[in-house]
Amino acid sequence: MPWPEPVTLTGTHVILAPLSQAHAADLAEASADGNLHTLWYTSIPAPEGVPAEINRRLALQDAGSMLAFAVIAPDTGKAVGMTTYMNIDADHKRVEIGSTWYRKAVQRTPLNTEAKRLLLGHAFEALGCIAVEFRTHFLNRQSRQAIERLGAKLDGILRSHQVMPNGTLRDTAVYSIIACEWPAVKAGLEFKLARP
Repeated sequence: MPWPEPVTLTGTHVILAPLSQAHAADLAEASADGNLHTLWYTSIPAPEGVPAEINRRLALQDAGSMLAFAVIAPDTGKAVGMTTYMNIDADHKRVEIGSTWYRKAVQRTPLNTEAKRLLLGHAFEALGCIAVEFRTHFLNRQSRQAIERLGAKLDGILRSHQVMPNGTLRDTAVYSIIACEWPAVKAGLEFKLARP
């Protein structure tokens, strides 16, 4: 039996549903919102590349190294982004929350905060994870600030860690939240979600 198994996580501001090709048209529209695929420090698919990206994520899921979600806006029922548990380590009960992106129209809204609350809660409370990681390009300040606002701590920088599609080398900032930190992180996220 795979660990973790596909699941739907439902909140007030977001629904995280198992990713499928049924989400492709919505996600192509989402990728076009703000031309997200043109950001050089991220790996967001161009609208026409969304079906292939869904297939890539589902192949990794079949191999046991990823669990892929479509990020759904409850008010419209449309997919507005993707997120995953990735680099899954079932033996050591560790996952990374990553390969996350949202259409521009929903960025900096409660949707992301609640998505992270749902993913972290499931990881620590249902899956018994000992740690959850986050990784991002060292130069992606928006992503790093969002990860730090969650309460994750910087573990370090993996220098010249990856070759980006444009040929540049990515320094990767690695963050984590460990199980004993989850109650305080959870309280912080719930406080943020309760604010008007």
